Amino acid sequence: MATEVILPKVDMDMATGKISKWFFGEGDAVKEGDVLFEIETDKAAMEIDAPASGVLRNVTGKEGVDIPVGSAVAWIYAQGEAVNETAVPLAPSATAESPRPASEAKTPAAELAVEQKVDSAPRATPLARRLARERELDLARLNGSGPRGRIVSADVLGASNIVADAGAQAPPTAVQSEAPGSIVGENALRNFPDGSYELQAHTSMRRTIARRLVEAKSSVPHFYLAADCRLDALLNLRAELNAAAPLVESVPAYKLSVNDLVIKAYALALAGVPDANVSWTDEHLVRHSHSDVGVAVSVPGGLITPIIRQAEQKSLSNISNEMKDLAVRAKAGKLKPNEYQGGTGAVSNLGMYGVKEFAAIINPPHSTILAVGSGEKRPVVTAEGELGVATVMSVTLSTDHRAVDGALGAELLAKFRALIENPLSMLV
Repeated sequence: MATEVILPKVDMDMATGKISKWFFGEGDAVKEGDVLFEIETDKAAMEIDAPASGVLRNVTGKEGVDIPVGSAVAWIYAQGEAVNETAVPLAPSATAESPRPASEAKTPAAELAVEQKVDSAPRATPLARRLARERELDLARLNGSGPRGRIVSADVLGASNIVADAGAQAPPTAVQSEAPGSIVGENALRNFPDGSYELQAHTSMRRTIARRLVEAKSSVPHFYLAADCRLDALLNLRAELNAAAPLVESVPAYKLSVNDLVIKAYALALAGVPDANVSWTDEHLVRHSHSDVGVAVSVPGGLITPIIRQAEQKSLSNISNEMKDLAVRAKAGKLKPNEYQGGTGAVSNLGMYGVKEFAAIINPPHSTILAVGSGEKRPVVTAEGELGVATVMSVTLSTDHRAVDGALGAELLAKFRALIENPLSMLV
């Protein structure tokens, strides 16, 4: 019996995806677990495994085209099995400009025929199949919550109520500004002479960034708190720790950056001020048990925020090495969804670009984000009242006023500043 290959849902916000590359073509022999194709999601490129062994046929999913989640993109037939030469059609693209004519709509009989081709085996996404294999679970015993009862990863993980029916999701809408005097769409081109520009299509990542930031800035009541932190003690400690790093095959086991210590300090500050380590929902205030710190990383065409989980409990060397690994894989588009989804707070550091200070936009479900500027020599007044010079870093805390009030935000920022200026306290 032929096995259907679908475009899986690998991100909670995902309604459509693009196949960026097929690794096998029509008529190729594949084995279960082979990387079949790569899809471009809003935030990363994900490799999708073959759900069965056999011969790849009826490849209808084209590269570079928006395809609705749950659509069949190919079929895998057993060796010697008769091939249905009529490829199963894809669902209408989310970017289609007009609906399909009624004459082209699939009839109930055709839908039944498609269902009968696969009803002998559980319908499941490749990720769900992989998770089931790893956990030695029988997919036939699970109830699927995906389209047409398809088993998705959340079902395997025992959370079938988390993932909504992908087929019922509306595709993301284009972001448009409604501000007075704004220019939208083709009207903007009237302001520029012909031949003075070229048009570049938005990527899925760029559209998602635009949509989420507009939603965040318009729906989250931001307020901002700023502070200057003296860095000299931290820089000295960092130099001592790096000099003491043990060698592994003639290479230091770690090399701490200022940002590694900032992540640790912010995680400890969130843990030390638990009332600020929260997320807002319309029904509840979610109080988090750990500090899962997202760190903004610039990637080609946008940015992504991989997360250091339980950062308050991790050593500086662990944070440093984990952050380096996440950043490399983020730039290569190889992060898994669980490595960038969620988090309880975030850090955005532009100090390496010489930026003195800035304010960042909160990315829900976070209630705070710390914007970090560069460390620079500035005149200061010492404890003895004398004029001196110190390395100073300016930071700005953006806070969701629904969840964190001014005094509480100030307490969180003061805790962070105390840890930065007394860095030995992060080691005990």
